[in-house]
Amino acid sequence: MNTTFVTTDRTPTRSGIAWKVTLILIPLITLGLLLWLRHLEVNALRQRTISSYGTVPSFQFTNQNGQPFGLAQLAGKIWIADFIYTTCPGPCPMISSRMSELQKPLEKTEVHLVSFSVDPEKDTPAILRSYAERLQAEPGRCDFLTGPKSAIYKLSHDGFKLAVSDGSDAQGIPVHSTRMVLVDRHGAIRGYYDATEPEAVTKLVADTNHLLREQPK
Repeated sequence: MNTTFVTTDRTPTRSGIAWKVTLILIPLITLGLLLWLRHLEVNALRQRTISSYGTVPSFQFTNQNGQPFGLAQLAGKIWIADFIYTTCPGPCPMISSRMSELQKPLEKTEVHLVSFSVDPEKDTPAILRSYAERLQAEPGRCDFLTGPKSAIYKLSHDGFKLAVSDGSDAQGIPVHSTRMVLVDRHGAIRGYYDATEPEAVTKLVADTNHLLREQPK
């Protein structure tokens, strides 16, 4: 009786090893490439020129703590502004979220964040204080302002060059810009950033850091 022995060579082939190595390397190379592209993007943003779009006129309203707050309190500071209202059924939650996101990358700076209510009759200081707390807005860095509607609308339209409407000609709700505005230490508007765009915070932080270098404290 003849006995036949069958042996199986389980030694990996060179092609098999190469394929496994390739599978491991592909995500690492992809991640490295993405990080490199991100680095180039940030450097490009840092190098770009920041324009000037006029000067913010003097104003004084009331903040969430019931204290007077205006341009005098922002003198010599770099600050970022937006226009929102607390019962907004549209983009305001996103705008406020973007502003809140700015706190972390700017935490070691004195950059101030200012939100103006376009529905000041409903947005009392107490309402704005509650809104600020929900956003975990940092006391001393973030102010939410209310005051006479006509003065706030004039500041938005004539001062910041932003569209605004009380909604009387539409659906009865305020209509306002979704843009955040960067203001330098001299009160000059240096940039507009649409909060609905994914890269808004990245661009705004890059330009704010540029201003911090351009206008040291």
